[in-house]
Amino acid sequence: MRVMVLVKATEDSEKGFTPTPESMQAMEAMGHFNEQLRKAGVLVFADGLKPSSWGKRVAFSAADRTVIDGPFAQPRELVAGFWIWEVQDMDEAVAWVKRCPNPMPGPSEIEIRPFYERADVQPKPENGSDGHS
Repeated sequence: MRVMVLVKATEDSEKGFTPTPESMQAMEAMGHFNEQLRKAGVLVFADGLKPSSWGKRVAFSAADRTVIDGPFAQPRELVAGFWIWEVQDMDEAVAWVKRCPNPMPGPSEIEIRPFYERADVQPKPENGSDGHS
């Protein structure tokens, strides 16, 4: 199963990255964690995101499109970085997240969301048939 692991933004992450001895030590710890994920065959892709002040949103209303410049409110509702992992199940994803170094200098949250798989979006057979002859 593929999951996206979302590092939720904080007030600190929305200020942007500043190289300090502490931030460089945190980056090194995260690099070691990512290497463990790679060696275990779990890591598909990972990256960090710049603060929302660098971003834009496009709001849709019927045929209209409105561009909204960042920064966006409520940092805890934003994403600061992500991984895409291939795991056996949600329990394995949770176990890996519990091993992760804290991605922020203070309290933080990581959210795990499974991707839709092909079976999730296939039409269901009618009349109790499994669709096979």
